[in-house]
Amino acid sequence: MDIKETGQKIAKLRHNNKITQEELANKIGVSSQAVSKWENGKNMPDIENLMLIAKLFNVPYSFFIEDESDKHLKYRSRLFDEDSMYTKVQTFAQFEGLEQTLKSLDFMRTKHSGQYRRQSKYSGDSEKVEYINHPLMMACHAQAMGIKDDDILSAILLHDVVEETDTTSNELPVNEETKEIVELLTFKLLPNMSKEISKNIYYQNIAKNKKAVTVKILDRCNNISTMAYVFSKEKIIGYINETEEYIIPLISVLESEPAPYCNIAFIVKYHIISILEAIKPLL
Repeated sequence: MDIKETGQKIAKLRHNNKITQEELANKIGVSSQAVSKWENGKNMPDIENLMLIAKLFNVPYSFFIEDESDKHLKYRSRLFDEDSMYTKVQTFAQFEGLEQTLKSLDFMRTKHSGQYRRQSKYSGDSEKVEYINHPLMMACHAQAMGIKDDDILSAILLHDVVEETDTTSNELPVNEETKEIVELLTFKLLPNMSKEISKNIYYQNIAKNKKAVTVKILDRCNNISTMAYVFSKEKIIGYINETEEYIIPLISVLESEPAPYCNIAFIVKYHIISILEAIKPLL
């Protein structure tokens, strides 16, 4: 057990939980000077105090005795490369004759130019991930599940364009049905209504359109796959609660539909619930 590394771990836990050295000291019955010496690597807390700290911060005692140098986990800044996914979607759209999807590919790339996804807090990778990684990942996911619907695939590619850029739905290079899907997916705070009421209405409207539902659940599926990289613990908990309150019920809209919708519902529901249940014990 390295004295400096143990001190750094205590300091990190304290900072992450937003408490002062004095507050930590009071909670475990020691002086603030003792906490300061631990964190500065001058003294090592005894086993009893380490166990109290572990209990306070809800971490196993082994957290303090593990050697960080023995860990070899590598974190990815992206799951798949943007250029490869772009080519994959483009080739598929050309083969299937999906004209809207082809137009949406170029339009999306132009409109999201210069925008980036939130950077991972774990990878240490200074490389920025282009925003288009997200809609392209969704499109490849949809394609892998056998979705060939031009409206759905183009809506996937364009689903954030109106919300994240200075573009209106009328400018989108697609038919009216696809524009409607994108409009449904664009969250707006309604006049004289709270965010929560606006959100309820937002999901109620999406539920009336099975193609919009398909895009929305794929959107959430991709976002929860990467949320641990960029969200705080509090935001992850909130995102899980929102997913269980709104997205899981939304999936049920597709479960009674004929294939491919019922199959999409099963795969995405399995993916989402598996991730949520795997993350919960770590929070």
